[in-house]
Amino acid sequence: MMHSTRRFATGQTRATNDIRARRAMHSYDSALLWVSILLLSFGLVMVYSASIALPAAPKYAAYQSDHFLMRHSVALVAGFALAWGAFQVPLKHWESAAPKLFIGALIVLTLVFAPVIGKGVNGSHRWISFGIGHIQPSEIMKLAATLYAADYTVRKQAMMQSMREGFLPMALAVGCAGALLLLEPDMGAFMVIAVIAMGVLFLGGINVKWFSGLALTVAGTFSLLIWLSPWRRARIFAYLDPWDARYAQGKAYQLTHSLIAFGRGEWFGVGLGNSVEKLNYLPEAHTDFILAVIGEELGFVGVLSVMLLFLWLVRRAFSIGRQALVLDRVFAALTAKGIGLWIGVQAFINMGVNLGLLPTKGLTLPLLSYGGSGIVVNCIALALLMRVDYENRVLMRGGKL
Repeated sequence: MMHSTRRFATGQTRATNDIRARRAMHSYDSALLWVSILLLSFGLVMVYSASIALPAAPKYAAYQSDHFLMRHSVALVAGFALAWGAFQVPLKHWESAAPKLFIGALIVLTLVFAPVIGKGVNGSHRWISFGIGHIQPSEIMKLAATLYAADYTVRKQAMMQSMREGFLPMALAVGCAGALLLLEPDMGAFMVIAVIAMGVLFLGGINVKWFSGLALTVAGTFSLLIWLSPWRRARIFAYLDPWDARYAQGKAYQLTHSLIAFGRGEWFGVGLGNSVEKLNYLPEAHTDFILAVIGEELGFVGVLSVMLLFLWLVRRAFSIGRQALVLDRVFAALTAKGIGLWIGVQAFINMGVNLGLLPTKGLTLPLLSYGGSGIVVNCIALALLMRVDYENRVLMRGGKL
């Protein structure tokens, strides 16, 4: 009798401790929140540092020194507001709206070619102008493609081994988005979206044979596009030998000055605000090549710190996705991992370009580079990631969604 009483008391104690542990669990991932805020805040500082000297160039002569700082700040405020709103929406509503969001993103992509609102720069049509500002639809498509790929995989889970019913519809959807992006042209965004879709399909259990075929098809397509485009071929040749006199002042100009910036930074940098390359030597220092300015001003230590923060963020996204999968929340799991893939792949490509490891592409560094559309959409994506984690924690505490 006494043994039974002790076992009951022990069981009751364990149950009480389990309840207390669940109640003590935070309702949100504070580490994820603070790492996100740290990256966004650091990006604001570096955008100001990289853009403060731009008005000295004729192209930006009409701007004030804080022009890009103010616009980036407005984008951050808008991003935080929309992220807060996105966080309030349960994942089940995002899941049901995913196909409509993808179709809407396709429609918005076509508007860049509209004669009045479409905005073209240097032969590229990537923006929609609203007078006081403009948006870049390819950024919206990255989020829409992530949600659509996750929703598609859930809906077609039983058909993932079929080429006709599981593989081809998704390939067609990505192909439509890719065709519009290549018309802009924005091959970098197409690469990111293709990797997101392929990654989510792979994680969702697509037939390995079809996945391998898709990967080879995508690789072949990109190779063919590069080979058939003289200016893309020139970029490849410039990347292979940037110091060649034929390229150093042409296609490899950005790359050579980016490498010079990293070389000047050495271990600890020349000091915040003291970059020389940002003085209109390195083009797009506040957007595509902001990592080079970080390298020059904060050195190897600064660049490594940024890389480690991104690595932590991507690992955390996959960890949240795995936890959602344990709770049998497949859409939430694939959304979290898709966001991790998106941020990780785009950051990897941007860093590789800045360091001369990859050919030059027009991709910004997520959360850090100047660009209102990118910042706003990145904030919304992080809010969705936090929403997945929040719902995981509600369920683990024994609550209901």
